[in-house]
Amino acid sequence: MSEEPRMPATDPRPLTGEPVSLDLLNTRWMYDGVRQDLLAGTEGLRIWLVANGLDRRFPADAASLEHVLLAREALAAAVDRLGVDSPGGAAGVERVDAVLGHGRIRATLTAAGPGEETEFEDPSWGAAWTAAHDYLNLLRAAPDRIRGCAHEACILHFFDTSRNGTRRWCSMASCGNRAKASRHYARTRES
Repeated sequence: MSEEPRMPATDPRPLTGEPVSLDLLNTRWMYDGVRQDLLAGTEGLRIWLVANGLDRRFPADAASLEHVLLAREALAAAVDRLGVDSPGGAAGVERVDAVLGHGRIRATLTAAGPGEETEFEDPSWGAAWTAAHDYLNLLRAAPDRIRGCAHEACILHFFDTSRNGTRRWCSMASCGNRAKASRHYARTRES
């Protein structure tokens, strides 16, 4: 029996707070040139669910982890192709659509008026489906604002909410400053 890697009780990721679909992509990041993965086990899944307010709705168990990992790969395929051929290219579209096939939105009428309720064939698909559905909302809102960090050593993604839509870095404090320092160093070496 293999032991699950121990994750800290707090979220160790350098970028959090992005829309849930991009936040799922950001469960992988680089640290000192080594790829890190929050979703190496169910404890990391629990941390991600808590960070996105999904922990009361969806379980942090092995089945949910498997489905969330499938959704992450599907979203990665879709986002990596964004802007090349279509909103995700054929492979990304098919993979995200496959995840979306495990849930649906049911229209409802409540005392307060029209509403919607999400339903899943299996509750362990809930978090994965929610992330895939969020990606659709981002595509509807502004597909050109779904971005990967411009730093060559960074694999994080963000939704550009800047006024003029020119954000390039996941974080100006980390990747933006590293790029500036690198350019400055290159200029001083040329002098």
